[in-house]
Amino acid sequence: MNITLYSFLYVLRLNEGNSTGRNIDERKKMQGENFTIWSIFFLEGFSQYPGLEVVLFVFSIVMYLTTLLGNSTLILITILDSHLKTPMYLFLGNLSFMDICYTSASVPTLLVNLLSSQKTIIFSGCAVQMYLSLAMGSTECVLLAVMAYDRYVAICNPLRYSIIMNRCVCARMATVSWVTGCLTALLETSFALQIPLCGNLIDHFTCEILAVLKLACTSSLLMNTIMLVVSILLLPISMLLVCISYIFILSTILRISSAEGRNKAFSTCGAHLTVVILYYGAALSMYLKPSSSNAQKIDKIISLLYGVLTPMLNPIIYSLRNKEVKDAVKKLLGKIPLHQTQEHL
Repeated sequence: MNITLYSFLYVLRLNEGNSTGRNIDERKKMQGENFTIWSIFFLEGFSQYPGLEVVLFVFSIVMYLTTLLGNSTLILITILDSHLKTPMYLFLGNLSFMDICYTSASVPTLLVNLLSSQKTIIFSGCAVQMYLSLAMGSTECVLLAVMAYDRYVAICNPLRYSIIMNRCVCARMATVSWVTGCLTALLETSFALQIPLCGNLIDHFTCEILAVLKLACTSSLLMNTIMLVVSILLLPISMLLVCISYIFILSTILRISSAEGRNKAFSTCGAHLTVVILYYGAALSMYLKPSSSNAQKIDKIISLLYGVLTPMLNPIIYSLRNKEVKDAVKKLLGKIPLHQTQEHL
């Protein structure tokens, strides 16, 4: 899909240069600005704080390697361990794969630029980076809502859980998450890259869509509308679905008479709820906050935490709070017998 996107964007930009070249002077007159079709972009990143770049490099590479190791391990154990062939771990495997793709789309560029005096990225690389970041982030929004519904059925309707959340239903829900995220990202990226830009210095360490749109010669009502609609659909609405699911979950847990049963239910849901709070908190603060003079500096800090720290914490949170995952890792390392079984929720 990325190759298709690359080809689409290349042809789109080439056609734009050929078919609209005769209209550039007219556009300039209408907009009163000078612009061109940029083939390369400069990423300002954290160049204003040169003394901080080495520290950020060490921080970022440690977080990135930990992210790759932790999420790869989770994917591996969900494939190899027969006890984890449940909907919850199917969705968790998808989440781990998204985190690997999301960080790999931006962190390698960040690491190179932190140690380089020439912080550049070509147009096609910027387009792919923007698309992958949006696609993985949007998909995760939908997937977290799906995971909340899975926990709701498991705790509030346990006797029918295997019927409601059967393999076919789970596969469809995961597919819908991916398709929704990829299509909305393609829509946003396609429109964003057609907007004429009056500069090529991006005040960010990646081709983040909001930072790129700040270079637009004029404000695009259509682009702003698309961004607003997609943000509302993927952030507040999906977060509302998560909250509704957990309201029902909490009311059910409080009615459980057994203290052991309550603790097990809280442990099962605690990991997912922690990830939800971290993810939606960062996303909402970036995409649905009022603009201010210091917004871009804050956005870069939030993006760093959102893009590096959160994906690293996901497998750690699930491992520390979930006995099944910890036992599966021990099995993988050969620390406990393979025939040992465990009770599932």
